[in-house]
Amino acid sequence: MAEGEWKIGVLFSKTGVTAGAETSELNAAILAIEEINAAGGVLGRNLNAIHYDPGCSPPKYQEYAIRLLKEDRVRIVFGCYMSSERKVVLPQIEAFRGLLFYPTFYEGFEYSSRCFYGGAAANQNAVALAKYLIEKFGSRFLLVGSNYVFPREYNRVISELVELSRGEVVDEIYVPVESTAEDFEKIIRSIKIHAPDVIVSTVVGTGSQQLFERFHAAGLNPRDTPIASLTMTEAEVSNVLPEIVAGHLTSASFFENLDLPEARRFVAAFKERFGASAPITSSAEAVYCQVHLFAKALALAGDDDPELIAKHLRGMEFNAPQGRIRIDPDNHHTELWSRIARINEAGQFDIVWQSENRIRPDVYFVTSSGEARHTPKAQSNYGI
Repeated sequence: MAEGEWKIGVLFSKTGVTAGAETSELNAAILAIEEINAAGGVLGRNLNAIHYDPGCSPPKYQEYAIRLLKEDRVRIVFGCYMSSERKVVLPQIEAFRGLLFYPTFYEGFEYSSRCFYGGAAANQNAVALAKYLIEKFGSRFLLVGSNYVFPREYNRVISELVELSRGEVVDEIYVPVESTAEDFEKIIRSIKIHAPDVIVSTVVGTGSQQLFERFHAAGLNPRDTPIASLTMTEAEVSNVLPEIVAGHLTSASFFENLDLPEARRFVAAFKERFGASAPITSSAEAVYCQVHLFAKALALAGDDDPELIAKHLRGMEFNAPQGRIRIDPDNHHTELWSRIARINEAGQFDIVWQSENRIRPDVYFVTSSGEARHTPKAQSNYGI
């Protein structure tokens, strides 16, 4: 490594069950680092990323986090996709007094002074999604997910929102993270038995693709019972035939075809760097923003000391591809925009609803009415 470079750690998987989504995150981190270095680096010094591939394995995430912090002497780490990965990495970050940037949407109910959360907490997508689904399709929900902490906690929030609306959760089913086609047969049987109005899915990675394939093969129709999946992102959709996913729904802060100036610039740069077919997920957009936010804080701090970086990050704003965002100084989460999209027959996402303002993170979901808290509309430069 050249003398004087700023070392940062990057932990995203290029192999394993969620490799598609994590590769998109890795690519976005690389793009942001290259943009920063091309503009002269930070205080004249380039960012140098040390990357390990944990293969979507929580024990490997823990091992590589320790290696980054102890052997490579990195103080700043970007990474983790599943909550099970974050929950083994964060104790190492805290023990070595580092700083973690976590970009993926997650269940909420967590705070660490050593972590900045760039993805949506449950209140930033669940409230709007549940309300939209009930209004458009009905109040009888079937919940499915992968068997780890995020799906179970997210489905608990959805269940509470459905109950507040006097709806019903007709069934709740979990499959292994490393699932097979046979694991989804019980979901198909439940759909046929209960005939829910809508299915909410938090099945991750290749399992998400298998769910949609089994749904389609069973002759089920999204016009009758759509799947609303937080985890069927551009990365997963790119690996299945468009007719298999057309008509289903998802919720995210960012979509590739978002028609905003910063979004168009970001997508064009990403595609030029990684290829026209390279998918861009909302979590990729989040890590792109987090790298740029870190660089801004590093320039202000003049040192990569995690406490100084954290001090400057609190309350910081950024013109993100999704719209202007802000780091909440009280909980280290990010004020984000909320959007719902339907997958079209070309495998693209058509936005059918979006928030008028960015939504503040209510990490512990204390807003009893179930309404999302918004920031003032005047804080947006994008007019949406």
